[in-house]
Amino acid sequence: MFLVTAIALGLIGSLHCAGMCGPLALALPMTGNVRSTFLLGRVAYNLGRILTYSALGAAFGLLGQTFAFAGFQRWVSIIAGVAILIGLVLSTRFATSLPVARAVTHIKSGLGTLLRQRSLLATFALGTLNGLLPCGLVYAACAGAAATGSLVQGAEYMTAFGLGTVPMMLGIGLMGQKLQFTLRFKLQRLIPASVAVVAVLLILRGLSLGIPYISPELATGAACH
Repeated sequence: MFLVTAIALGLIGSLHCAGMCGPLALALPMTGNVRSTFLLGRVAYNLGRILTYSALGAAFGLLGQTFAFAGFQRWVSIIAGVAILIGLVLSTRFATSLPVARAVTHIKSGLGTLLRQRSLLATFALGTLNGLLPCGLVYAACAGAAATGSLVQGAEYMTAFGLGTVPMMLGIGLMGQKLQFTLRFKLQRLIPASVAVVAVLLILRGLSLGIPYISPELATGAACH
């Protein structure tokens, strides 16, 4: 159930990705003069993003696992859900950023250097750096990964989230300026709603109401399965 939620968050959230990361996807360097190498370059970019998301998921899952062993897993899930809801209410726009300007500057500098290179490795590296850019949607997904209470499941959660964003991001990279963004603007309102659903599911999961898949009973001090 949690992985389905992660994929859905990625799919709907990719409408947001189209606006935030779309310009970068459009600016990806050419990796060859034939269609196959062009496609491989765009695939490499998305694989890089997913790898970074998976690593973030493992890190946040490990953090959640630490709290789970201490008997606080339920509270981690509840607090993560409440924090996401508060963030949605307080933010005037969904895309939020943390005060990490110096780190972002270094990342953007690296992106600029890689954009001037024409290789599969460069596009893969672009994807990995792209995954580190501040993004409210990724923060919400990381909260979900932490709530799994497991390093492995946290990585799986963020991998599923990343896979959900692939259709939109790969489509932008392949179709370029031909891609119409009308639908994205019409469906933009679904993004906060989808994140709110994730937040509610996290809270329900933490409440341990005994509802299969949605709010299973969580044993104190045990990791979530």
